[in-house]
Amino acid sequence: MHVAAARPWLLLIVSALFEVVWIVSLRLTDGFARLWPLAAYLASGLGAAVFLSMAMKAIPMGTAYAVWMGVSLVGALCVDVAVFKEPYGAFRIACALIIVAATCGLRFASPS
Repeated sequence: MHVAAARPWLLLIVSALFEVVWIVSLRLTDGFARLWPLAAYLASGLGAAVFLSMAMKAIPMGTAYAVWMGVSLVGALCVDVAVFKEPYGAFRIACALIIVAATCGLRFASPS
């Protein structure tokens, strides 16, 4: 893939990472009572929206949204397991892999 063609996909991944920070910071706000997680929540939400908007200039909206949500969901699951010590098992891992496979399928089916 040419570097210029990869740029929108990189922006989409950056947006998804902001989305992971957004959801983690939401959990840490303690009902919006804690200032620093609230600040991170606001900044990362804005970052996610800005980078997603930039990516959608070149990637069809449905594809961009599906990939963004898939990457964000898998990222949030990883943080849940690694940081918050949530349980995981073979079925949960298989479901996450299905999400990754489906979002990759959309990417490769996309004309951009």
